[in-house]
Amino acid sequence: MKKLFLLSAILFGFITVSNAQDISKNAIGLRIGDSDGFGTEVSYQRALGDNNRLELDLGWRTGRNYNGFKLAGLYQWVWNIDGGFNWYAGAGGGLGSYSFDDYYFDNNGNNNKDYNETFVFLAGDIGIEYNFDFPLLLSLDFRPEFGFGDVRDDLDFDIGLGVRYQF
Repeated sequence: MKKLFLLSAILFGFITVSNAQDISKNAIGLRIGDSDGFGTEVSYQRALGDNNRLELDLGWRTGRNYNGFKLAGLYQWVWNIDGGFNWYAGAGGGLGSYSFDDYYFDNNGNNNKDYNETFVFLAGDIGIEYNFDFPLLLSLDFRPEFGFGDVRDDLDFDIGLGVRYQF
């Protein structure tokens, strides 16, 4: 009985210590990836507890024939690997809108390639990060997205490198 109690106490202590970590209250920066054509995103993370947080990412793109934005919100659970290394997983979703005007003209001079869409998506997220001793957070993550829309009714995969300032 004493061995079982001692083993339980050691196991409880190990679990408590291995879950103790330092995630910053706030972090803001960039998530550099493809983002399904929206490019680099402005990224904000807010701690909701000792080992979970909310991440908001806003990507936008403008050009001569193209305008669009995409907003993603993810709830993440964070686990410590060793020292400043953490891994995390999460789920969420978002919405976006884009307008694309293809100035291809047919033989009669008609423009027949205009695309406009507002879409929603569900997303998952898994990644690894390193918290430096100074206020820098580097991360690498993989985010599959299930899109629901007329044109974006598909599965997309996005890999992003995050560079954030912690405060």
